[in-house]
Amino acid sequence: MQRYFVESANWDKETNKIQITGNDVHHISRVMRNELGDEIICIHPDQTIARCEIRKIESDVIYCSIISIELNQYELPVYATIIQALPKGDKLELIIQKGTELGASKFYLYESERSIVKWNKQKASKKMTRYKKIVKEAAEQSYREIIPEIYEPSSLEAIIEATKNYSVKLVAYEEEAKKDQTTYTFSEELQKLRKNDEIVIFIGPEGGITSEEVDILKTADFIPVKLGNRILRTETASLYALSSISYQFE
Repeated sequence: MQRYFVESANWDKETNKIQITGNDVHHISRVMRNELGDEIICIHPDQTIARCEIRKIESDVIYCSIISIELNQYELPVYATIIQALPKGDKLELIIQKGTELGASKFYLYESERSIVKWNKQKASKKMTRYKKIVKEAAEQSYREIIPEIYEPSSLEAIIEATKNYSVKLVAYEEEAKKDQTTYTFSEELQKLRKNDEIVIFIGPEGGITSEEVDILKTADFIPVKLGNRILRTETASLYALSSISYQFE
């Protein structure tokens, strides 16, 4: 059953009525070709999940009635945040789409010293609109209860401040993977997590993270870890990390 995230202003929980507006109207009526009496799932920002019946379809709004409130258990038991250094090409779209499917709660973008792509502020609004659309559609497809947040690139110091209270803070560092032995392993750090804890993982760009950036992160209590014994591409690393978290807890 198709799922749609509906903003809180369009819910009337007292009368069990919901109004769907925006691009979802076209998707429901034209793409899915739903009709009166068909059922869909609507998700409130507070993660209330409602099975609804379509009662009226207009050109710019669809009216629904709540049939029942559903239980959902599709979210990871921990909150996983990815700090992704900007990759080249369309790799970022793949990362945020698949990262959403794998359970990421937030994405912080970062223009690393070795990022080949530079953030164009003049095109930022258009890019962020597209990224948020990708995340929303991936969240609906994968039965998420929330739409992960994605933030425009900011300074490393600002990102560190935003994640300062996380339970586990890691940086995937390729130099760790080259060592025969390492002080910290990814699996050991995951074992420290408990339900509802927050974990943040820093992923570098194609050229890797610089030693200076690693030093800044280490000062902020980020632990350098290796993601297995192989060197992963930047678009693979975050997906590897999220998959490992899912295996650990699910």
